[in-house]
Amino acid sequence: MRFLILTAAILTQGALPVAAQTTVTAAAPADVTLLDVVAEGRTTRVPDLATIGAGVVTQAATASEAMTANATAMARVLAALKRAGVADRDVQTASISLSPQYRYGENQPPILTGYQASNRVNVRFRDIAKSGTILDALVSAGSNQIDGPNLTLAEPDAAMDEARADAVKRARARAELYARAAGLRVDRIVSISESGQIAQPMPVMMQSARMEADVRTKIAPGEQEVAITLNVRFALR
Repeated sequence: MRFLILTAAILTQGALPVAAQTTVTAAAPADVTLLDVVAEGRTTRVPDLATIGAGVVTQAATASEAMTANATAMARVLAALKRAGVADRDVQTASISLSPQYRYGENQPPILTGYQASNRVNVRFRDIAKSGTILDALVSAGSNQIDGPNLTLAEPDAAMDEARADAVKRARARAELYARAAGLRVDRIVSISESGQIAQPMPVMMQSARMEADVRTKIAPGEQEVAITLNVRFALR
């Protein structure tokens, strides 16, 4: 079965040029009926990769002092990550900022009170079971800003292929249903197109400046859904 696509440009007389597109599809053979089916395939996996943001915020009277204090504190945080076994490739600087701090009074000009420096890194944990312990170590090392975790799959391809197979199976089953209802049979698949996504669990937000020594932070990975949506065109006879 072949299709012919024609595009025509039409100009409206007496007006600015306007392009209009017309698509013409050649008629299918008389004994073929085309059926378009949208089907979603799903599967689940336990997340095996967590990303957490960790930062240090410091304040001082001068910009230089604020940045120096911040660099010292962040060095302790990075050293704690290394001691915990986090590889250099799994730590990436997210942002560094320095901003003046003011005190405001009614009908008074703002008064400069000092400077605030911030340094944030994104940390990937390839062993989610250990991420809670590492979080506690970060706080002990001086990190006073933590958010996350964002949980995902390190290698999603196998799960996505499983979802694809499920989507094709669902699409064919639906096509068979329509074909039987219409007194036809499914002859073949004409085309397949897809869109896929890994459903992201809602991150657990944490703002921790201190953790009790006898309480350990725990992260529950749960399950993550992988979904693929297929648009499948069938030929029925």
